[in-house]
Amino acid sequence: MSSSLKFGGLALLCAAVLCIALTNQVATSGSSVRAGGGTLEERKLPMRFTWVACQPNCRGWIGAVGIVTADTPKEFDTFAKERQLRGATVVLDSSGGSVNDAIALGRRWRNLGLMTTVGTSIDPHNGDRAEVVSQAYCESMCVFLLLAGKTRYVPDGARVRVHQIWMGDRADDAKAATYSAQDLMIVERDIGRLAKYTFDMGGAGDLLSLALSVPPWDELHELSREELRLTNLVTTDAVAEVFSPKDSGAAAAVADLNAKPVQDRFVSEAVSLEKPVAAGKPTKTAEASVPTGGVAAPASNQPQR
Repeated sequence: MSSSLKFGGLALLCAAVLCIALTNQVATSGSSVRAGGGTLEERKLPMRFTWVACQPNCRGWIGAVGIVTADTPKEFDTFAKERQLRGATVVLDSSGGSVNDAIALGRRWRNLGLMTTVGTSIDPHNGDRAEVVSQAYCESMCVFLLLAGKTRYVPDGARVRVHQIWMGDRADDAKAATYSAQDLMIVERDIGRLAKYTFDMGGAGDLLSLALSVPPWDELHELSREELRLTNLVTTDAVAEVFSPKDSGAAAAVADLNAKPVQDRFVSEAVSLEKPVAAGKPTKTAEASVPTGGVAAPASNQPQR
């Protein structure tokens, strides 16, 4: 990927408008997001999808906020049935979630030819223009949803962070928990599935290596700009390529997209075939989510990040 991208006059105009709009605000981990007049901490709640319209000057985009659960792929399918989403952009703000369900969701996005970025969508009010601000997080399995985009852009204000997948019900106190042989099998199986997915999406083994090397009791690893390129998480440095030049209003609406460092890694070179789950058979899977602290969450049937 070239570090300097060339595009036509309209795209340059869009990028220029975006640069003027950037505000350089910084969000801290776990901070709340103000949207629609309220203060919400949504990226640790179950993922929800919204369509942010910016008519008449642009097509709009998909806001995807929260963690991936067993219900998320089905809820996205319901959301997609009501709209023509092919080639649209997904704006992510998420703390991760179920490994297998995130893989399923990511494959749906790639089949639709969606593009991905990180940010917080602000719906318009009182005639104001819709906006995307860059102070947002994409952590754990969210990073692999980001990878699902056919074109992927990470603004300077966004924080992309990785760590190991783990059993979701024991991530808050992983060292003190006990594990069975079955638990280890689940995690290793899901690492294999995740590895296959990563390569299918055009990601690099460096992404797995980085994520798997960070245990859940350590700080997440925030990917630097160099690591975002090394892992193939970023395919463009031009916001106009995810908010298409023809959507000039979209580029103007992207008010704030800026990034910060975080930590997240992988440590296995094993790649296993991703076998379909037999119908009606309960499936345990690891999770990849940021530990929440306090009482452990109920046992999950999927590994998480």
